[in-house]
Amino acid sequence: MNSKNKISGLGAVIVNILLLYAAYMVTRIAFLLENYSTYEHVFSSPKFWDIFWGGVYFDTSAIAYTNALYILMVLFPLHLKENAKWQRFCKWLYIIINGLGLATNLGDAVYFQYTARRTTIAFFSEFGADDKLGSIVGLEFLRHWYLVLLFIALIAFLWRCYLTPVFRTQPRRRYYIIQTLALLIAAFLCWAGMRGGFWDNRPIKISTANQFIDRPNDASLILNTPFSLFRTIGKHSYHNPDYYQNEAELEAIFTPIHDPILITPNTQSTPNKKNIVVIFLESFGREYIGSLNHEILPGYKGYTPFLDSLMQHAVSFRYTFANGKASVDAMPSALSGLPMFVESFVAASHATNHLSGMAACLDSLGYETAFFHGAPASSLGFQGFTKSTGFQHCYSQEDFEADKRTNGPADSDNWWGIWDEPFLQYFRMKMSDMKQPFMTALFTLSSHHPFHVPEQYKEVFKEEEMPIHKCIRYTDHALQRFFEEASKEPWFNNTIFVMTGDHTNMSNHPEYKSSINQFATSIILYDPSGTVTPGIRDGIAQQTDILPTILNLVGYDKPYMAFGCDLLNTPAEDTWAINYLDGIYQYCKGDYVLQFDGQQTIGFYALKDYQMKKNLKGLMPEQRQMEKEVKAIIQQYMARMIDNRLVP
Repeated sequence: MNSKNKISGLGAVIVNILLLYAAYMVTRIAFLLENYSTYEHVFSSPKFWDIFWGGVYFDTSAIAYTNALYILMVLFPLHLKENAKWQRFCKWLYIIINGLGLATNLGDAVYFQYTARRTTIAFFSEFGADDKLGSIVGLEFLRHWYLVLLFIALIAFLWRCYLTPVFRTQPRRRYYIIQTLALLIAAFLCWAGMRGGFWDNRPIKISTANQFIDRPNDASLILNTPFSLFRTIGKHSYHNPDYYQNEAELEAIFTPIHDPILITPNTQSTPNKKNIVVIFLESFGREYIGSLNHEILPGYKGYTPFLDSLMQHAVSFRYTFANGKASVDAMPSALSGLPMFVESFVAASHATNHLSGMAACLDSLGYETAFFHGAPASSLGFQGFTKSTGFQHCYSQEDFEADKRTNGPADSDNWWGIWDEPFLQYFRMKMSDMKQPFMTALFTLSSHHPFHVPEQYKEVFKEEEMPIHKCIRYTDHALQRFFEEASKEPWFNNTIFVMTGDHTNMSNHPEYKSSINQFATSIILYDPSGTVTPGIRDGIAQQTDILPTILNLVGYDKPYMAFGCDLLNTPAEDTWAINYLDGIYQYCKGDYVLQFDGQQTIGFYALKDYQMKKNLKGLMPEQRQMEKEVKAIIQQYMARMIDNRLVP
């Protein structure tokens, strides 16, 4: 390189960092286009440029985190390193580290449609032990080949445009002074970049993205995946906000402790020993069920003809929401009454807290309890959670394959575990082996990415608008076969069945892409004996309501904890739901949903405003009371999580 092209270490670092801003912005545009149906409104939003400026804000932090070592290697004041080999090493370090960052951004462009949020470090706790992930990633490489080509182009761009600093011969004293000053300047800028500014008292965090937007689900467009990963490493997710200093005031507004002794006689259930069966339906969002969409999508048929027919004899609810966006969130919510705030309980630092649940409560009434999941025993940490909350037995893929009544490994989908139809029949057979009364829970898995159906059904359940639709039809068929055979069993009429979607998934209707309806699922309560009057009931339901509803039905008479209510004995106007998305708590009650960022309300919408187009913040008298209640719910959750008070 001739003298006029020589560039100092600091100059080279600045140019190479600017290249990264361009690369990160390209991945953000790819994220936007890959999820265009979710973010179509952004193009006409007055916040359009705020979103991209906010993106630069978070890109700065991510680039500072990921390139701190590279900058140190280039600028460290040591004259012995000023040679071609060292600079070649620095270039490779730059390419590898930033290649990983760009890859995670592009990967999340695909993964986002299943989770509605950027990936955090909790992902590795939830799914790190799953040996199927490598196959899934490989399949997505093939399906999204254009993103792979874009990644290759970005790496080529960084490699080609990378500037290598050229050492100028100079007195050592001058060299060390200049390099030390350059390193100090770069270190200060890195520190400020990581924090999100020079003068802020606290570093930026994931929830900071909400200051640039009007809709919480736009936060993921501002964020980037490297930032989300770095900012959640080793973090203590829970802190007590102390909204209420007076414990009595807090308890008066909201308490998660249910004490049946205090329930008035006219609402308390008559003790009985009905069997309880809870079925978690993988990815069964409300959008897929035709009979739940007559109001939202008139004329829409959905993909669940069997569930639609069953619901004519079952109880469901006008509004129903999941308490989380992942399978591991649904288990604590439905079985232990614990919603997901900040991070999944099974992956949280407080996961060793003592937590009770439906199995432990019913065990005290003499129930035999068992949990079923057709995946390997180690999958998703389900067995660890169920055993810690009182299940006596856990049955998995290994147990299915060892049972001589099944087809063994021949019924495996070769991805996640056993296909739903044979595993549901195994579930039925095992319940017939159990002593009544029993309580069981089952998690289906066939309506999961990569969205395959068994070979014999490929001409029956064909591709439709979205890849998941054929899988929803297959699982609906598997449920039909299960109920047909279960209805012949002697225990059937003495059983209450509860079905809920664990979380939502792919959506092709704008009504289900809003911040709150990304959580819209179903709770179906079916009593073959007819004791529970069927029909769609007014009001709001959430997964954390399942525990108090069931315990009251069977006449459980001891105190227990649940962040929910008995849906069958609570007036519709007092039912409620809460969930958490990228730093925002969404609290539904009455006719409204309030969005609260931990300090203040940022949105207030009518539940009938399915696309959340009109923000009523500050316009409705109900807002103030809902703010008081959501603060009490958050404080009770955080204080009890921190102090390990999740049981009475």
